[in-house]
Amino acid sequence: MIEDVFGHRWILRQPGQASTNHSAPPAHVVPALWVANARAAVDWYTRVFGFVGDLQTREGGHADLGLPGGGELIVGEGRPLPKVPIDGRSPEILLKVEDAAATLARAVENGANVVFELRDIEAGERQATIDDVFGHRWLLTQTLADTTPEQWGGKTVTPRR
Repeated sequence: MIEDVFGHRWILRQPGQASTNHSAPPAHVVPALWVANARAAVDWYTRVFGFVGDLQTREGGHADLGLPGGGELIVGEGRPLPKVPIDGRSPEILLKVEDAAATLARAVENGANVVFELRDIEAGERQATIDDVFGHRWLLTQTLADTTPEQWGGKTVTPRR
């Protein structure tokens, strides 16, 4: 684990290390959110965003969560909360969802604050931004169309596919 200049902690796997560890998330980059009450956060993230528990400590102060189809999140407590650079919040986390409107409604019903209302952007996504009840910012994004950057005035620098 390393800590960047903003106090955010990153878990990195080095080349040549074992690729499978059933006690660690399988993704190469995993956001870790530190909260005062991990059990409450796990409940909220599973209820609102559909995360499922992969691992939870006996004490309940740490959990590895996953999303069906891909995506990992660590939720923990007991560490000093990291320094945050913008408005006292952690970096924004992009979460791909099947239905941005339904996810936004569920988040608001469960206490989230809307930062940016639902909107369609020219890059083919429907998006909204929320702050969850634990102070973390999420960009909810639903793919509406497969577009190239050139179709909306951008430029492909390195093709992904």
